[in-house]
Amino acid sequence: MDNLAKAAEALRSAQHIMVFTGAGVSAGSGIPTFRDELTGLWERQDPQRLETAQAFRENPALVWGWYLWRRQQVMQAKPNAAHQAIHRLSGSGRSVTVVTQNIDDLHERAGNQEVLHLHGSLMRPKCFACHRFVVEPLVFPIIPAEGALIEPPRCRRCNGRLRPAIVWFGEYLPPGVWKAASQAARQCDILLSIGTSGVVRPAADLPDIALASGAVVIHVNNVDVSMNGPNEIMLIGPAEKILPQLIALALT
Repeated sequence: MDNLAKAAEALRSAQHIMVFTGAGVSAGSGIPTFRDELTGLWERQDPQRLETAQAFRENPALVWGWYLWRRQQVMQAKPNAAHQAIHRLSGSGRSVTVVTQNIDDLHERAGNQEVLHLHGSLMRPKCFACHRFVVEPLVFPIIPAEGALIEPPRCRRCNGRLRPAIVWFGEYLPPGVWKAASQAARQCDILLSIGTSGVVRPAADLPDIALASGAVVIHVNNVDVSMNGPNEIMLIGPAEKILPQLIALALT
């Protein structure tokens, strides 16, 4: 039996499934990752350097402009076949928890509304000073392809600058979200790990938590990211190609 058939058989008999996604699940929607070459204003910038509170303090217009540019890319993207396959699995009568490292909303636009965002979301700004989430609608300017410096709007409560409500390097994950995600990893029969690099912690610990609790972990990635454990199944290829095949087999 090949790995695809083994993974489908394991999914078919599972009742509690955790789907854990990283950048690889959205790559098929055309959203660039940190590894992609940048152009224009961002050509000389280190994206990981822009993902810090220190960078925002030093140049808020640069960081806010960067995130508006990324938000614009996300809004123009559409869910791909991988997102749609996950939604199909969620509607199959099983208990499915979707946990993502991604800051886009493509899972939601594919139909999964109860998504645990470990690293926050580009869709909701919050105040850098008082940490209040913005509930009132904001008008976001159109950013040219080469990027632009944009001064952040101000908080209506304290007049602090608004920032994207995502988890920057050096910041803690939202405690409630992490608790729910780690609990799902402990309780699942199957953890489906899709397009994750396995290096960003503590999120990367979730497959290990599932394995330690007796679950089977199915990896879907362009490279082999497994530890070759007895309860691991490795499926190599693009998520938008592998996942529809896997879910179709599992639900037949």
